[in-house]
Amino acid sequence: MNITQETKSQIKNIIADSMEGLSDFTVEVPANTANGDFSCNAALVSAKALKLPPRKIAETIVEKIGTPDGFTKIEIAGPGFINFFVGDRWYEKAISGILNKADDFGKSDFGNGKRVLLEFVSANPTGPMHIGNARGGALGDCLASILQFAGYHVEREFYVNDAGNQITKFGLSLDVRYRQELGQNVDAPEDMYHGDDIIEHAKSFIKLNGDKYLSESEEVRRAALVEYALPLNVKTLENDLRKYRIEYDNWFCESTLHNDGSVEKIIELLKEKGATYEQDGALFLKTTDYGDEKDRVLVRSNGVVTYLVPDIAYHYNKLAHRNFDIAIDIFGADHHGYMARMNAALAALEVTPSRLKMLIMQMVRLVRAGETVKLSKRSGKAITLSSLLDEVPVDAARFFFNLRSADTHLDFDLDLAIEETSQNPVYYVQYAHARIKSVMRRMESEGVAMTRSCSSKLIYTEPFELELIRKLASLPEEIAESARAFDPSRLTRYTTETAQLFHKFYDVCRVKGEADEIMQSRLALMEATGVVLRNALSIMKVDAPNQM
Repeated sequence: MNITQETKSQIKNIIADSMEGLSDFTVEVPANTANGDFSCNAALVSAKALKLPPRKIAETIVEKIGTPDGFTKIEIAGPGFINFFVGDRWYEKAISGILNKADDFGKSDFGNGKRVLLEFVSANPTGPMHIGNARGGALGDCLASILQFAGYHVEREFYVNDAGNQITKFGLSLDVRYRQELGQNVDAPEDMYHGDDIIEHAKSFIKLNGDKYLSESEEVRRAALVEYALPLNVKTLENDLRKYRIEYDNWFCESTLHNDGSVEKIIELLKEKGATYEQDGALFLKTTDYGDEKDRVLVRSNGVVTYLVPDIAYHYNKLAHRNFDIAIDIFGADHHGYMARMNAALAALEVTPSRLKMLIMQMVRLVRAGETVKLSKRSGKAITLSSLLDEVPVDAARFFFNLRSADTHLDFDLDLAIEETSQNPVYYVQYAHARIKSVMRRMESEGVAMTRSCSSKLIYTEPFELELIRKLASLPEEIAESARAFDPSRLTRYTTETAQLFHKFYDVCRVKGEADEIMQSRLALMEATGVVLRNALSIMKVDAPNQM
């Protein structure tokens, strides 16, 4: 438990012991410190049960508890909020706690060890990853780290769509280019994949196999081409993601669900549950029974299963077979309707739908010089994850993609991302850490080092010191709240705000030249700030440089 949680628990216990009949109440950290360091709503939420005005209840509570140890004063505000103001010892303990925990500061047991499977990116393996995948990668990987810091057991998974219509189209596209490269006059259908990567695969395949597959049937030829090219594409995806600092625990292939009979089994199971019916030769799932706008086709009249069937089988595999407590999917903006039908399918299978969390991610607009950018300067082609990382540092890419919550549109400023000024948010945060390290090195070179132990007396009285300390102490709460809301952008904002408070503190509060007790206290505060920035940035897999 951290000092913020300890203080909240202390206040709850003090108030709960003060009088009977209090309803469930909360203790929060007010945004405005004029309203106290901690604020409690016990009087407001208990008014109905106690049949008394909230203000009267608050006055009774305050009269009974007096000024508990560790607090300087307690005030009643507004209709009955009870505001607590902490004493000097609280700030000292906060810094000591951060320095004691070091790399572990920010961790909590909020998640109680629950097992989470987080699936994100899952880009179509028939081509390179696009900018939406880039945002999904930064979002998913950062969320996974946040959940781990908050006490969940997390596994990252990439779902390889190596079956279905896109693979059929992939085989067709490869076949056309293969035959064209060997001199055959073959038209390229408009709906095939037209990327240069398809042509390169065809050329490489010819180098290995020559024209021997021209004499084979179309089915055999396309299967051979897919068997050759698909693993290469998956390997490219893996390499690009590794460059993006993303390592997956599992690469799960859709073909597994077809090959091991899971697709057929899920259809039979849904039939057994009475969740299907036949109409016009097709098999439907009764999704309207569970709130969907219309029933969904599982098997078409020609006997071909829709994409929904392996998707249901996959989520059933996650939650029923592999027994994850929570499965999280990160999808693009075009998947809103998907949520209702998948929740309906899980409910029909008697799997609690709330165990599946779907985060819908809005679009990204790349901007340069105020104008929308769709093409790479270097190649003149659409910007992919790989080409983005050739232009923008990984630190900036991961940080920028988490500047906004997933459900909001994001403008990614390519010029700003490479700018080395305080206007660039990631540079601004990294500079704060580098500045701390630079000061420490300079002080040590002049024979002044942080000599106080974590248990020594620390003195903080200046408003800029106190505001920064309150912010540092809130890291565990911020991480837990980010985990609760599945929102990494909270942590991004936190690092930016922390850096801003540090720069203000350092510009106003001298370190060198102060009395030894003050100087050592401020050195400890700087070191604690470095710990917090490093820990927060490490969750985001963004570097915390020692110099810039």
